[in-house]
Amino acid sequence: MLRIKKNDQVVVITGKDKGKTGRVLRILPEESRAIVEHINVVKKSQKKNQQNPQGGFIEREASIHISNIMLLDKKTNKPTRFGVSILKDGTKVRMSKKSGEVL
Repeated sequence: MLRIKKNDQVVVITGKDKGKTGRVLRILPEESRAIVEHINVVKKSQKKNQQNPQGGFIEREASIHISNIMLLDKKTNKPTRFGVSILKDGTKVRMSKKSGEVL
């Protein structure tokens, strides 16, 4: 079971964007990295093309290492660790260690 999944709300716990929250857009499991909305924004030079006839610089999100982000607890709105719990029907769910709520 992966630690963080797409569309999870996360908090950055270290680095230049420490304390900011965002939604996970994409997970790169082979590199242990994630792309988070509005986090680690970098400027990239863009050549002229059909979609961007001017060219120039564009801003986009770069990946951040998974160890630098934590899941956001919906109930307390703070970063939390999680545990895996098995329900009666046999499915695994992620549960917040702070509030005990299903993530």
